[in-house]
Amino acid sequence: MIIPHHQLDPETLQNLLEEYATRDGTDYGEREVSLADKVANLRRQLHNKSVVIWFEPGEESINLILAEDIPAGGAS
Repeated sequence: MIIPHHQLDPETLQNLLEEYATRDGTDYGEREVSLADKVANLRRQLHNKSVVIWFEPGEESINLILAEDIPAGGAS
């Protein structure tokens, strides 16, 4: 299920974005990108709705996914 980012406490959203940006596999290749820049990029993607916060109840996990990758029937 999608969790609207604007409904999260600002500190909670910040922590989520920082945690996601520092996960293994989220580096940006050969050039270094600061954590602040990574978080700002994620915020832009949330605001333009190309990325959503996705909660998977069965796994009790939260992730950021591309809006185009929302599972069928999961837009609620």
